[in-house]
Amino acid sequence: MGSPLNINDSDFRAEVLEAEIPVLVDFWAVWCGPCRMIAPTVKDIAAEYGDYIKVTKLDIDHNPETAGRYGVMGIPTLMLFKNGQVVDRIVGVMPKDAIVSRVLQHVDMKAAA
Repeated sequence: MGSPLNINDSDFRAEVLEAEIPVLVDFWAVWCGPCRMIAPTVKDIAAEYGDYIKVTKLDIDHNPETAGRYGVMGIPTLMLFKNGQVVDRIVGVMPKDAIVSRVLQHVDMKAAA
């Protein structure tokens, strides 16, 4: 994939819940300092693992319906969806290797090879 895909309330179902591969959703907002801190990590994950997972970003200020549905109370929040279900949730800033370790537990690295 290369870089994170910006999604919204209206395409969330198609892009995340109906995706064939796991999807990492970065719930963020423009005014959020920690979100800006984690953005390069999210971008790196998209570039490095884009063959195995879809990486997306959802601005909670412009998409409150989805953020509310999934109980996003603090940002940044990263959620990993697999087969339409949340399989992991990370709230706050975390080192890249820790995020990757948690995400890859749910990814079949041979599936796209």
